[in-house]
Amino acid sequence: MSADSEQQSIRCLVAKVGLDGHDRGAHVIARAFRDAGFEVIYSGLHNAPDEIVQAAVQEDVNVLGISILSGAHNTLVPKVIDGLKEYDAFEDTLVLVGGVVPDDDKEELKEMGVAEVFGPGTPMEETIEFVRENAPKR
Repeated sequence: MSADSEQQSIRCLVAKVGLDGHDRGAHVIARAFRDAGFEVIYSGLHNAPDEIVQAAVQEDVNVLGISILSGAHNTLVPKVIDGLKEYDAFEDTLVLVGGVVPDDDKEELKEMGVAEVFGPGTPMEETIEFVRENAPKR
């Protein structure tokens, strides 16, 4: 398999969960993922955790990137992870969080199963490389 076909086989859902109405970062990362050769689905704004889970399962994504700036990450992200587990989709999905997350909360999210938390200013290539190296292969 060539590097190009391997990259194109990575399906990503970039999701906005909760009442957070700021989606510029989500659009930027979705475009960067697309430009890197990934298949990208964007959820749009104001999704409930269950809606994100349903989209991830139905779209059979390798990567779920949750963009959250509202401060509700400790409430909403666990609900998404629990939902993925209910559908036996958690083990096959790389869960990432992007946004403003305090350092103490980053460790807690990782203990729940988030693979990595990317804050503002993270170089796009770092995030893309992380996905390439860690996305479950299908």
